[in-house]
Amino acid sequence: MTSNTTKQVYFHVGLGKTGTTYIQYELFPKLKGIYYIQRTRYQNALKIISSTSYPKYLVSREFDQQLPDEVAKFSKHYPDAHVIIVFRRHDSWIASQYRRFAKNGIHIDFNSYFDIDDNHGLWKYDDLNYMAKLKIIEDHFSQKPLVLFQEELKTDPYGFFDKIATYTGTTYNKEDISLDKVHASYEEKQLKAVRKLSKYLFPTEEKYSRKTLRGWLQWRRIQLTSYAIMYSALLLPDAWFSDVELTPKEQLDKISEHYADDWEQVQAYAEKNNPK
Repeated sequence: MTSNTTKQVYFHVGLGKTGTTYIQYELFPKLKGIYYIQRTRYQNALKIISSTSYPKYLVSREFDQQLPDEVAKFSKHYPDAHVIIVFRRHDSWIASQYRRFAKNGIHIDFNSYFDIDDNHGLWKYDDLNYMAKLKIIEDHFSQKPLVLFQEELKTDPYGFFDKIATYTGTTYNKEDISLDKVHASYEEKQLKAVRKLSKYLFPTEEKYSRKTLRGWLQWRRIQLTSYAIMYSALLLPDAWFSDVELTPKEQLDKISEHYADDWEQVQAYAEKNNPK
């Protein structure tokens, strides 16, 4: 029996929208020499680790604004866990987050979601501060995290996979891993259609907790309605949709400029601390 003190635990914390679903379903299950606890079992991860006798575990979940709380919670049990985190250039990351937000039937515009000028959006400046996220990880765990980038996953996937395998002390077979996307992105007009119609269908003030049956059913209703709108939008001419950009380029450029130093610093951190 392997004791908790001798078990090696690797904790993939996200971030979301950085190729997370792909690596959770295409790479992690195929790593050899480690017990994988995927995101659908995350709530039971601590119990699984404590009640089984594998020498090495990989726990995966994706956090964004929840990262500080979840890191604090997990580190109380496994302060020596090795963290894996994936970043994406700030402007690209927040644009992708907003697209997911719009897809799920929330109708506010991009500037109300993330306000780069006055910081009045749902997401705040600190939510995009990558070095602050690394500081939180360092404050709670004794090991330096493995820092990866979604851009490398796209341009050099096997190099990306090799870094994870090296860090976790595992192996994998290249031929077992498909490089196809898990799911394609939705067209801009589909998301515009959802954003336009959802304000009549789903009041912004409605907040549902998926932890209750009623909340889950309400959330599922919104999700299914949004999908119906998106697929119906494919049949409509592009001219029917507003010329207003879903994620305005001017705002994205400001975001890129605002976080330029943070982006350089997090890349330098990876260069310095990732295993060679």
